[in-house]
Amino acid sequence: MKSKIHRFHTIIVGAGAAGMNCAVHLYEELTRKGIQDAQKGIVVLSRGVKLGASRMSGSDKQTYYKMGTSPETADSAKSFAQSLTAAGCCHEDLALIEGIGSLAEFFHLVRSGVPFPCDKMGSFVGYKTDHDPYERATSAGPKTSKFMSECLTAEVRRYGVAIHDQQEVVTLLTAGSGSSKRIVGVVTLDAGSASRAACANVYYCDNLVLAAGGPGEMYKTSVYPRGQVGLHGLALEASLAAENLTESQFGLASIAFRWNVSGTYMQVIPRIYSTDANGGGQREFLADAFPSMSKMATDIFLKGYQWPFAPQRIANYQSSLVDVLVFNETQKGRRVWMDFLRNPIGTPRMKKFALADLEGEAIVYLKNCGATQARPIDRLHHMNPLAIDIYTEHGIDLWKEPLEIALCAQHNNGGLGVNVWWESNIPHTFVIGEMAGTHGVKRPGGSALNSGQTGGLRAAMYIANVYAKPTLNLKTAQAQTKSQVAAAMKRLTQPGDLQARYTPQQVIEQIQERMTACGGHIRQRNAVEGALADAISLCEEVRAHGFVCKAADRQALRQAVVARHMALASVAYLKAIKELLLAGLGSRGSYLVIDNEGILAHPSVLDPRSGKPLRMKPENEALRRNILRLQYDPQSAELFQAQTIAPRQAPESRKSFELAWADYREGKIFAP
Repeated sequence: MKSKIHRFHTIIVGAGAAGMNCAVHLYEELTRKGIQDAQKGIVVLSRGVKLGASRMSGSDKQTYYKMGTSPETADSAKSFAQSLTAAGCCHEDLALIEGIGSLAEFFHLVRSGVPFPCDKMGSFVGYKTDHDPYERATSAGPKTSKFMSECLTAEVRRYGVAIHDQQEVVTLLTAGSGSSKRIVGVVTLDAGSASRAACANVYYCDNLVLAAGGPGEMYKTSVYPRGQVGLHGLALEASLAAENLTESQFGLASIAFRWNVSGTYMQVIPRIYSTDANGGGQREFLADAFPSMSKMATDIFLKGYQWPFAPQRIANYQSSLVDVLVFNETQKGRRVWMDFLRNPIGTPRMKKFALADLEGEAIVYLKNCGATQARPIDRLHHMNPLAIDIYTEHGIDLWKEPLEIALCAQHNNGGLGVNVWWESNIPHTFVIGEMAGTHGVKRPGGSALNSGQTGGLRAAMYIANVYAKPTLNLKTAQAQTKSQVAAAMKRLTQPGDLQARYTPQQVIEQIQERMTACGGHIRQRNAVEGALADAISLCEEVRAHGFVCKAADRQALRQAVVARHMALASVAYLKAIKELLLAGLGSRGSYLVIDNEGILAHPSVLDPRSGKPLRMKPENEALRRNILRLQYDPQSAELFQAQTIAPRQAPESRKSFELAWADYREGKIFAP
């Protein structure tokens, strides 16, 4: 196989909003320090610049969460941090930094060209989002993160920073061991090469920034954009520690075109119904579970800003009852649809739908917005026509046809552990964006966008001020990683042996089925233990025998690379879930834990396995004070070692201005 050797000061893996922002700041910081031609030392590696969650994800008005800028609403970084840490398992120092850095990064995006709206006085007026006590949310429409990514990419290109596209990361190259271990390079499959034969690139670096996003393709039912695979398995294999892998977020989304149906999609109160697999046999399945049309319609409205599934919002006819009823219906093999041409239809015992009968919060909101039109589609067009346009762009006409939906995996609040500079447990390796496990159990909607921007800035500052001087000896690094490069090349030229049983696609499908069934929004100890054993077996088989795959088939070879690291990642996620279930974890965040002795969720909510009314275990709030940390151990029967750590606290003391100024001038702010 042909391969090319590259040498860079800093490699950034991932071309989304977080990775590109880091590249911009790193160039600026290095240039500010007097380093000439700083752009020549930086490269951004991407498996697809126009792929990924930043470019392809969104909702009705995709939220960016920052400190409040509405003129009448007072806010502080400390208050911001308290909102991020409220549900536990979140480092207070990171939350405070995200609050402090939020306005600087928000206004950086404004200057970069992201069209966040302001009023004629120049105020960036906000609104409330889920888990948000203040008006901290803002939006540039359904494509907020796409605008961010495009504007930041344009800045990167203006600065002359290299972007190497169509690079499928095969392995991370390491040198040393224990506390002296470093990641010194990256091997990629060059999927964009014009050569008919597969080509590889070997990149060596002083510093590595991982910004490859979440593991969206691990789930069968997912609103992550197709091709969003993350790099968690490779990072874990290289000994990066993971935190809070259990804390994924789930919510209702369309599936033909993957898009969150939050915000105004729900606030206009569309009809939600189900059909058989062929689209016939329409059924108003929600109506059977609600006591009145008013309660059912109000809950649909509330799903707008209570969009993530939350087990605490099921009992007493709260909004997440809608989520589990939709899931139950799809488990029966039926399809669920949102129809914006008709209002909700109840049972004969219910009153006909009328806006005037909605509960106070819903009717007041709609009246204040002037959204009292007769049909949901008219209300949606009045409040947010861009929410209709985004589907039109993808061949779905909401004026003529319904929208198929399901309960989908949407975001992982956990990831790889980082310190206050977003540096991992391995020096010189940083993790930003969704790959960084910074969020804890719950997060306000849109805070992930701010976290990615703030993390990118922090990583760039540290690299430029502490790691600016090149320290890597290329010849030494090549000698240290020779066997690792050879092993990677062998997997690319010989992806499987005669005992290989599965194609890469079959392995990916197994992982997706298992994660949605056992690592999704409903979890049960026995099922998770069985799933973990199966995941380990699959992972070991893949590592021993590879895949039924021809090296000449470049697309299948890319799938083989992904399937291999995704297999290890799925083991890590299931191991983390199992450990917390053994510790007595209950229903929290965005998942429900089944317990036959637990609280009855609702008579209409059935256990998908037994068919009996579902009972859930209440949250064990004591576990909010711990973070589950996981590290790869190939000698362990379950491939990972787990431990609990306490969330770090934010510093309380503040130095006087003169002392703080001295620390800044002398570079002491970067001290451990």
